[in-house]
Amino acid sequence: MTGIITSGEKRLIIVSGRAHPQLAKDVASELGTQVLSSTAYDFSNGETYVRFNESVRGCDVFVVQSHGDRVNDWLMEQFIMVDALKRASAKRITVVAPFYPYARQDKKHLGREPISARLIADLYKTAGANRIMSIDLHSSQEQGFFDGPWDHLWAQPVLVDYIRRRIDTSNAAVVSPDAGRIRVAERWANALGGTPLAFVHKTRDITRPNESVANRVVGAVEGRSCVLVDDMIDTGGTIAKAVQVVLDAGAKDVIVTATHGVLSGPAVDRLSTCGAREIVVTDTLPIPESKRFERLTVLPIAPLLARAIKAVFDDGSVTRLFDSEGV
Repeated sequence: MTGIITSGEKRLIIVSGRAHPQLAKDVASELGTQVLSSTAYDFSNGETYVRFNESVRGCDVFVVQSHGDRVNDWLMEQFIMVDALKRASAKRITVVAPFYPYARQDKKHLGREPISARLIADLYKTAGANRIMSIDLHSSQEQGFFDGPWDHLWAQPVLVDYIRRRIDTSNAAVVSPDAGRIRVAERWANALGGTPLAFVHKTRDITRPNESVANRVVGAVEGRSCVLVDDMIDTGGTIAKAVQVVLDAGAKDVIVTATHGVLSGPAVDRLSTCGAREIVVTDTLPIPESKRFERLTVLPIAPLLARAIKAVFDDGSVTRLFDSEGV
């Protein structure tokens, strides 16, 4: 046999941007390691500088960055981090973007519009990313935008485990806020033991962002505890209107669940007064104290990310992490 055989060990490294460092620390803690030390700052004109303070040559590096507010700044920082790792001879670079940036711009609604989600994937590839990992994409088809492996995780097991302890599943219903999320709602209904399924019929003005009109509930919700499921809550308008429509249809109470709590603009005011019994999100995005309110519950997503990262590092199956959850 020709060639040289070495007995070197693989090395897993977690690096973090400045958007949500606590998430990266929590992931590293779950894995029994620490976040790699780095230096990052902005110049007076807004340019970003990044340097890693230890060698990453030959390492399997996972670049954790959240994209909530200041999304363009944090996105550029992640591009620069990936480029720095590539030029420092990292063996494999995985972009960990729990809330994939520009995910809602995944298709053209009108002429002369961009498909920004595809552009972001191209930019990750150009920067040097070998793989992407994200949670609950706005549209699953976006995985096809990237020329390489894309690990699409579901937060549903984390959320379902919590919701089971908060409702009587024998008198519950799963409600989708619109017809487009029916497939997700079906998985929820199955995970909760086959609860009835309903959805809110709504119309949306594609020329005006964050605006929709909830019309009526299609399905049986009267007298039931309803679980309203969505991938994200941005300004809270869609969810607040959906909660009101469901309550008007005779629901006993409503718990709202979403993976990503963007909570921008008037979201806090809308959600705290919408009539929902509880709002449940995960910490894929940082939620400062100023955006927290009495009925908001934030669940940790780090254990799920850590298991997926370990599976990738060990060349194992990420899909198998969800097989036992029935999703």
